[in-house]
Amino acid sequence: MLRAWRDRADPAEVGLPANGHRRAPGLRREELALLAGISIEYVVRLEQGRTRTPSASVCSALARALRLTDAEQAHLFRLAGHADDPERVSRQIPAGVRWMLERLEDRPIVVLDAMFTMIAWNDLYAALYGDPSALDERERNTLWRHFVRGSGRQRHTAEAREAFERSIVADLRGSTSRYPRDPELRRLVDELLVASPRFAQLWRERQVAAVQPSRKMVDHPEVGTVNVDCDALATQIGDLRLLIMTPADDESRGRLELLATLGTQAWSIS
Repeated sequence: MLRAWRDRADPAEVGLPANGHRRAPGLRREELALLAGISIEYVVRLEQGRTRTPSASVCSALARALRLTDAEQAHLFRLAGHADDPERVSRQIPAGVRWMLERLEDRPIVVLDAMFTMIAWNDLYAALYGDPSALDERERNTLWRHFVRGSGRQRHTAEAREAFERSIVADLRGSTSRYPRDPELRRLVDELLVASPRFAQLWRERQVAAVQPSRKMVDHPEVGTVNVDCDALATQIGDLRLLIMTPADDESRGRLELLATLGTQAWSIS
């Protein structure tokens, strides 16, 4: 099935350069690996049936790279043992959300599931924050990275940090009431309670609220500080969080434009 979807895919639709040297239709294995953020060897194992249980995050990445329809994506998740269960956090990305990721190229965008794990992003987000495909699934979790690993390139004033922490913990608390039987969600909360006294303190307050818009400062090693306003949109299908960032000032807008150019050059396929 994966090979059939790969052969069907149009390289031009995913932003790959057209050339006359393709001996077969569709995407090459190395192109699919690049687009999905996985290794070529892993693509080979999947196509040959030597790996039958890719993670939900990998399934999401493959669905986006292959431009699968919602029905095809659901089929892929079922084949991998991740059938959509209303009692568990969904990792499936509706076609409308994938459309926004592809069309809003001038704004950094990331898609989070109800546990705040990154499951999709556009090139400009990866260029601004660093490519999430290089991280394992736990490291892609926003709460884990903030409370346990540190915020990376993102900087906060004391007031902004307080508001951000309360907002994401209150949103996660709401997720636990919607998915009380999800073992991965319970495991995340348990690990955060052990690893982060600050998270444990906020968790004991039992606040429930949706994540709020915020302003973020990102220290990029090449272009400098980029200030962005971050709007958080919740999807009705899949209970996802779509974070859309817009430059907060003219200087940041110019740096994002430069970063978009640098990112395109860095990720072009030779």
